Amino acid sequence: MKLLKLLANLGYGSRKEVTQMLKNGWVTTVDGLTLGVDAAVDLADPAACAAIRVDDEVLDPLPGVVLMLNKPEGYTCSTKDQVRLVYDLLPPRFRLRKPVLSTVGRLDRETAGLLLLTDDGLLLHRVIAPKTGVRKIYEVDLAEDLRGDEAALFAAGSLLLEGEETPLAPAGLVVLGPRQARVCLSEGRYHQVRRMFAATGNHVQRLRRIGLGGLTLGALAEGEWCVLDRQDIERIFAAPPMETGLP
Repeated sequence: MKLLKLLANLGYGSRKEVTQMLKNGWVTTVDGLTLGVDAAVDLADPAACAAIRVDDEVLDPLPGVVLMLNKPEGYTCSTKDQVRLVYDLLPPRFRLRKPVLSTVGRLDRETAGLLLLTDDGLLLHRVIAPKTGVRKIYEVDLAEDLRGDEAALFAAGSLLLEGEETPLAPAGLVVLGPRQARVCLSEGRYHQVRRMFAATGNHVQRLRRIGLGGLTLGALAEGEWCVLDRQDIERIFAAPPMETGLP
């Protein structure tokens, strides 16, 4: 692929702007060799791509990337709302990438924690497809003390949310404190965790997703992001035990 086209697709600028960057000598190899307008790059050669520097910085992740973001509260999974967006936590040019970098499912504005973004449409659909059954693990802070029967109720597979006709699939619950719990789901209905506790007469005050399949946030700080490698991606499809919610 032409380096000019790659840089434009990665959001570094329009083709005209990237052409000027190349003419100005702002794109080089790690050894300092200037790359010109006619330079090409082999996307199948990770070492060659890793050696490219743009204004002395490492080249952004290539197409097919999967990012993990530790989303803070108050950010929206959207590209259009006039509020704080999860994309504001990434380099500005990431919004201009082609193919588009999309969130894998959504966390509502007041839910924090593990959020994936990718430009790999096939992977995105694999993760969110109901038949895949990727488990989502949340930690919740509640307004009232737990009653004591929530774990049995959630695990029964008979809980019917208000306005729905199909009971929820069995879910796991681990008590962490009088008003704290960890919940493991195998489906992802609208505001599911909040509505589950509402059905018990309680209210979720704080909600944080800490795991997706066998993938966890690890040491990733709030507001930070990282690129996942192939091994990380495979962890998404490893099912943690429902009774504990974590591998």
